[in-house]
Amino acid sequence: MASRTDRRAAAAARHRLLPGGRVAGPMLWIIAIMMFLTVLAAAAGLGLGAAVRSMSADLAGRASVQVVEANPQLRDQLAARALTALRGADGVQAAAPVDPALLADQVRPWLGEEATSGDLPLPALIDVTLTPGDADAKVARLRRLLGGLSSALRIEPHAAFLLPLAGLLSALGWLAAGVVLLMALATGAVVVLAARGAHDSHRGTIEVLHLMGATDVQIARLFQRRIGLDAMLGSALGFAFAAFVILLIGLRLGATGSELLGAVRLPPASWAVLGLLPVAGVLLATLAARWTVLRALGRAL
Repeated sequence: MASRTDRRAAAAARHRLLPGGRVAGPMLWIIAIMMFLTVLAAAAGLGLGAAVRSMSADLAGRASVQVVEANPQLRDQLAARALTALRGADGVQAAAPVDPALLADQVRPWLGEEATSGDLPLPALIDVTLTPGDADAKVARLRRLLGGLSSALRIEPHAAFLLPLAGLLSALGWLAAGVVLLMALATGAVVVLAARGAHDSHRGTIEVLHLMGATDVQIARLFQRRIGLDAMLGSALGFAFAAFVILLIGLRLGATGSELLGAVRLPPASWAVLGLLPVAGVLLATLAARWTVLRALGRAL
């Protein structure tokens, strides 16, 4: 019974060393906000990275052949010849014509009903799937093959159209990684300022502890334990709100029905990385508090 009472008294003394209660202290809420923003930035970076990889995998072996001929009969004949040549060409896994009605539906928002009237000539399209390997070399060979058939045949890899978009998504992903790094530095700075303030406001208590035989490491452990607890609660709170926002945004993106926006997703491995951020935040706060207090105590001697 006496030992339990002593432990409770020691715990109460540790909690009185730093100002404010666990939930009332401002550092807890600051760390919660920092973790909320950090998790959101990390999720954005991981989601954009997954989108870029998905786009690269889907579009690396895809190409489109356009039959640019105004005469409908000649266009159909040339499309048939090109389709036969493509299906027998080396490096082509599959080739299929695109339904003209589907093509008209795709351009109707920009061209209006003229797209289906027949008065406006639309090129015939052939969707080509390449075999795995060097897609650029295969496209170059097919371009020479089609050029020998007619100058009205043009082939373009799908990746060429979305290359600027992939570059933009990659740049935004690196920007999100930079934001995560800045938030980590800001969190460490907040912990350092909080530890310095707590040390300065309890100089008298620290001197008494020194006179009672307490070492610098023991005193630093008191600050470290209290700040670590605040960091743990704040990180858990910030992560919970961030996870809720991420799931909500994911539902909104899925409701759009867009394949491009749907590619911005978080696989299980990415969620595991996000789950490590609160742990890293607590470790960062604990180590920063320990380093700050030990340094301040060393200067005071």
